[in-house]
Amino acid sequence: MVGFNTELVFGKGLNQLHDNNTGAVNVPIYQSSTYAFDDIDADNKYDYSRSLNPTREYLEKQIAVLEKAKHGYAFASGSAAIHAVFTLFVPGDHIVVSKNIYGGTFRLINDYLKHLQIEFTQVDTQNLEEVEAAIQPNTKAIYFEPVDNPFMKVTSIRAVSAIAKKHGVLTIVDNTFLTPYLQRPLALGADVVIHSATKYLGGHSDVIAGLVVTNHDDIGEKLYFSQNAVGGILSPENCILVIRGIKTLSVRLDRHIQNAQTVLKYLEQKEDFIKKIYYPGRAGDASDQVAQEELKGYGGVISFELKDNVDPKKLVNSTQLIWLAVSLGSVESLIELPYYMTHAELPLAERQKVGIGPNLVRLSVGLEDPEDLIADLEQAFATATK
Repeated sequence: MVGFNTELVFGKGLNQLHDNNTGAVNVPIYQSSTYAFDDIDADNKYDYSRSLNPTREYLEKQIAVLEKAKHGYAFASGSAAIHAVFTLFVPGDHIVVSKNIYGGTFRLINDYLKHLQIEFTQVDTQNLEEVEAAIQPNTKAIYFEPVDNPFMKVTSIRAVSAIAKKHGVLTIVDNTFLTPYLQRPLALGADVVIHSATKYLGGHSDVIAGLVVTNHDDIGEKLYFSQNAVGGILSPENCILVIRGIKTLSVRLDRHIQNAQTVLKYLEQKEDFIKKIYYPGRAGDASDQVAQEELKGYGGVISFELKDNVDPKKLVNSTQLIWLAVSLGSVESLIELPYYMTHAELPLAERQKVGIGPNLVRLSVGLEDPEDLIADLEQAFATATK
């Protein structure tokens, strides 16, 4: 039995994938599309890299080790990973989904999957009665993010998965915001876990990637079929970037959280300009207890709603150290307006329904000196104050 940080650097059982011919410390980039057979009757493990590539195999086993899963799969993006999971379902199936989900997931559901006659009902997953009431005879899964985007509301995986098991449906969790370092959803009852490895797992704004894990053999077979048949695989070059990023996950997230706490204290003093701050564990309701029990830490993303005396566009346009950009979880701090950027693909009525307005700001706190981040925000507030 080894510790989590040891698993990050050198996952248990992964040594057989190293290049024993040279003793290379890092798994090589196997940049080959095809592999030679010893003879026509040989049963080769590798034949074509869309089906299996040694570098990708290392990453897939690496994420499975970290999530305590039997099966892991790497895809060309987080969206490709989400799509692969939805290929588990067929026309006529019904899925319960959270009201606040990643904008790309909302687009996939409404602009693609609904046309395939897959049905969806959106609910507040913090309201367990609402979750259970939404389950129908044809319901196959409940899909949600344990920390939602952009309001950082915490949903209990343990409670939702108990409802799912009661009704014989799957629990599917997008755990991008937390990673296996801060939460292991399978241990709390989830059946499938998705990661946009573009974010904290990669961590350096230099790769687009998606990962999926499960302990179910039948689900694993279907995910592999989708991966191989559709071909949305992660390239070996990009696999190496995620493998590298994962090795420093815990030290980076510790710093993300430390910096976020410092920035939170600063934002709490801006009551003249900020109406409300959103961060896990500070909702003031029962979800705070869930956060304490089910999360090891709360991550590096803070959202806050500005009062009318601050121009939100001027604020995000005025930061000089903090980048105005979508995405999160990188070493650089990023700021954005969900109404205009990450959630712009939601129809206006949907944005209004879930409370995403023009004054909402999302800040992904990076690894810079927190004093510099605060100084940057201070000058931005001064510029944006009406």
